[in-house]
Amino acid sequence: MDITTILLLVKERIGIRSTTRDTYLEAIIKGVVRELEDEQGLVLDETNPHHLMFMVDYSTWRYQSVTGTQTTSTSRPLSMPRHLQWRLHNLVISGVKHEDV
Repeated sequence: MDITTILLLVKERIGIRSTTRDTYLEAIIKGVVRELEDEQGLVLDETNPHHLMFMVDYSTWRYQSVTGTQTTSTSRPLSMPRHLQWRLHNLVISGVKHEDV
């Protein structure tokens, strides 16, 4: 997966123009890629726009939620947004080959 493209798109989405946070953002992106490949078993394809934009959105959420102070009524941090949960679920399901089922 091309980390540079994801980094540029994450920075555009967040509105960052400098390189000050690049090291931190790259670490988040690499962690997300590793999680999806190792823990979810996905084979990410950088030419697939669904994979690319999920990586951008998931990495952006990870970056923004670290400093987020929003909590539920029980004072627990907010979980992953439903749209990301839904998209992750669909990526995992679509990654399963029919002969594997």
